Amino acid sequence: MRGAKGAEAAGGSTPYLSVMDQYGYQLGRVIGHGSYGVVYEAYFVKQKTKVAVKIISKKKASEDYLNKFLPREIQVMKGLRHKHLVIFYQAIETTSRHYIAMELAPGGDVLERVQRVGPCAEGLAGRWFAQLVLAVAYLHSKSIVHRDLKLENLLLDKQENIKVSDFGFARAMGGGSGLVLAGDGAVAGPALLSQTYCGSFAYACPEILLGMPYDPFLADVWSLGVILYTLLVAHLPFDDTNLKRLLRDTQRDVVFPAQPSVPEDCKDLIQHLLRGAARRFSTLELLQSPWVLRFQVERPPAELHALETAWGGRTGAGASGPPTKAPSAAGPSDKKKVG
Repeated sequence: MRGAKGAEAAGGSTPYLSVMDQYGYQLGRVIGHGSYGVVYEAYFVKQKTKVAVKIISKKKASEDYLNKFLPREIQVMKGLRHKHLVIFYQAIETTSRHYIAMELAPGGDVLERVQRVGPCAEGLAGRWFAQLVLAVAYLHSKSIVHRDLKLENLLLDKQENIKVSDFGFARAMGGGSGLVLAGDGAVAGPALLSQTYCGSFAYACPEILLGMPYDPFLADVWSLGVILYTLLVAHLPFDDTNLKRLLRDTQRDVVFPAQPSVPEDCKDLIQHLLRGAARRFSTLELLQSPWVLRFQVERPPAELHALETAWGGRTGAGASGPPTKAPSAAGPSDKKKVG
């Protein structure tokens, strides 16, 4: 790491070029902007492939983000290996910046697609949602929660398959919905609630909006319901421009428009996702729901086993378990938490 810092100091006005060259990355065009930095397309010489490199300025980022959220994001990403999650390659730290190299998803994000094309046909929505459910089941089977699932964090690869990105609010939980990591990595034990309120208002469950401690696994499930609704209808199920109205509407049954028409079995699934925590589907129930099964190419035996261990014996719903870019309910610089 000293070499990286030395290269940065010697790099003049564009030190990241020297740092990236040293580690074998050839930076290209800018493909995204964040609160604290810029995302570039780059060529990774070692892997002979194009990647995305997120460059984060320590001067722009908050202390809380640098000391809490960023280290947690890197630690979580290092341990993930799933075809529907963005692959982590490398993290580099210098005196003034963090560099995170990860898989490039050239197809853009799903929000852009829905804004441009409109509602998805049931087949496409089912394909993307089934892939998303597999990714979330994988995370939850490892006792990891994402906590910021939304359309703009769903990227598309060359084959237009889903790649879940942005693990800035993700964390490994000591528990939740009965999930807890035992010494051997198995999933079992009592639930723990989260008290950090993060993500985006439009995708947040009522518990978060009410400022209550919440089950983060079930919060992810609620966000999945918002995503599925929006894929099929091309607008969000709840109006997030008025917090009082949003609080009221999220505690009522979701309303579907006459057009575009949503299939009844899909409506039923969405209603099981967008309901109170006590009656909301668990990840396992979602994974086993008939509508999702119809679009699944394969079954995830390891994830199923882990989730069945956690939720075994439960039956029925929820024993614990053009749209615009959603404003953050609590980003790293403005998050709300208690305790």
